[in-house]
Amino acid sequence: MNLQKVMKQAQDMQTKMAEMQARLELEEVDGLAGGGLVRVRINGKNMMLKVSIDDSLMKVEEKEMLEDLLVAAYNDARGKIDSTTTDQMSKLTSGLNLPPGFKLPF
Repeated sequence: MNLQKVMKQAQDMQTKMAEMQARLELEEVDGLAGGGLVRVRINGKNMMLKVSIDDSLMKVEEKEMLEDLLVAAYNDARGKIDSTTTDQMSKLTSGLNLPPGFKLPF
């Protein structure tokens, strides 16, 4: 394989990765906790966009549980974003014959 061809493939991959990252940043997912009593919406940049809390949790004695549910809902949403990113990266790199354990971006 000549060096020019390898460089072109690397440049094409870099362009495709930048496009994929831009698309993923626009992705929005909901994370749920407490059977849906707490809902958190985040985007692909992991920025929280919205929080919805069921009225039944708006009691002083429920404060600690509510705090835990907010963390759980965010973590649920973050896991969904991470899964989407992994899926998209797998599609992008399929057929590249990368060595085991090789991570992109470099």
